[in-house]
Amino acid sequence: MTAHPGIPTDTQTEAGLDAGAEPDRKHPVDEKLPPFKMFTSGLQHVAAMYAGVVAPPMIVGPAVGLGARDTAYLMGASLFTAGIATLLQTLGFWKIGARLPFVNGVSFAGVTPMIAIGRDRGADGLTVVFGAIIVASVLGFFLTPYFSQLVRFFPPVVTGTVITLIGVSLLPVAFGWAQGSDAGAPDYGSMRNIGMAALTLAIVLALRKVLRGFLQQIAILLGLVAGTVIAVPMGMTDFDAVRGAGLIGFPSPFHFGAPHFEIAAVVSMCIVMLVCMTESTADMLALGKIVDRPADRRTIEGGLRADTLGSAISPLFNGFMCSAFAQNIGLVAMTKVRSRFVVATGGGILILLGLCPVLASVIALVPLPVLGGAGIVLFGSVAASGIQTLSTAALEKGENALIVAASVGIGLIPIAAPDFYQAFPKDLMVVLDSGISTGCVVAIVLNLAFNHLGRKPVSDVAELADVPERDGGLLSPSGD
Repeated sequence: MTAHPGIPTDTQTEAGLDAGAEPDRKHPVDEKLPPFKMFTSGLQHVAAMYAGVVAPPMIVGPAVGLGARDTAYLMGASLFTAGIATLLQTLGFWKIGARLPFVNGVSFAGVTPMIAIGRDRGADGLTVVFGAIIVASVLGFFLTPYFSQLVRFFPPVVTGTVITLIGVSLLPVAFGWAQGSDAGAPDYGSMRNIGMAALTLAIVLALRKVLRGFLQQIAILLGLVAGTVIAVPMGMTDFDAVRGAGLIGFPSPFHFGAPHFEIAAVVSMCIVMLVCMTESTADMLALGKIVDRPADRRTIEGGLRADTLGSAISPLFNGFMCSAFAQNIGLVAMTKVRSRFVVATGGGILILLGLCPVLASVIALVPLPVLGGAGIVLFGSVAASGIQTLSTAALEKGENALIVAASVGIGLIPIAAPDFYQAFPKDLMVVLDSGISTGCVVAIVLNLAFNHLGRKPVSDVAELADVPERDGGLLSPSGD
């Protein structure tokens, strides 16, 4: 996420929607391309996000005790619900949807909290996760018009810290994958498993170096394919999930059971929802500039409504919380294809993939060591994105560096010392076991204490918060 000078008012946007363009000419965002180009460009967006969509269920499924078949089911559900959320954003209806080439998918921010909620509880754990997501999403939907008042409490020093913690918290998962499937297995941590992970990592890095354009965008996907092909003759693949998968199948509502609601889990997912909404706001601002349609208040509110509505619907079909996919914003900037209907086509492709269980289950063929090698790049890039955001956080001013230091330090406790909170009440563990949740809370509180409370000049606060103090900006709730 980058610094943004502010959001134009609705009047400003309407007056200067496409400066210099002919009045009767459609804005590139609203153009419909020829069918073949629409499909291929949409497929490219799917390829760029595919690994990111299936990774969270691949992590959460085994962590809560699901087998390969149920994990594959979760992956198919995530593809399906990502497609629904993307259509809500791009096509929209009523006051829902940013109507920009904006891709939505499963958020990495929720992975660690979901594992903390459902660890080793199997389907019962998932029902608690789904219940917490539904409550957090519904609350987020109704709070959307007022969320603009809260954005000033999520400057780059907070969001950068949280994104960094997301990536760092996920890296141990990749390391575990690289060692093998089961800590009690004879080959766990063997030279063969770690060697396969290292080989996959090398393949991904080499592909990113030598390929260009579309193929470079899907280097992680190609690396997973190459690693799996190499692993087949070595007997490292499991075909059970594919054998039992059908060609066509609709994600059954509440496949794992009706949602259950626990207060601690709901609190944890509400924190994740705030993080997702903040990240989506920044991504919409960035995308608006890229496509030459600046995101005004109504655009951001519509986008956040689509985020929260998509997240509320997702658990009904066994999916997780949805948020913006920043890598697809980079793809829009690189390809210069700005049509929202292209991304809507990608959303349609995601839905079709979700309706084909055999395609989702193919991912289950990928051996964990292969996933581990690719996961190092995938999760490490999330951490790198957070560091990039922190580079815009003016760490040399005030106590921003101290905010980052304390928040990251406390956020790393569950990773570095897993038993640190063992004497605390069980309900608190749902939040404390997630370094993302605790780090986010600490960053928000310290940012309030150092950058908002007291007699700090308004100009300094505005600069630190990276949000303009004027009407029509993020500090004012909208009036429809």
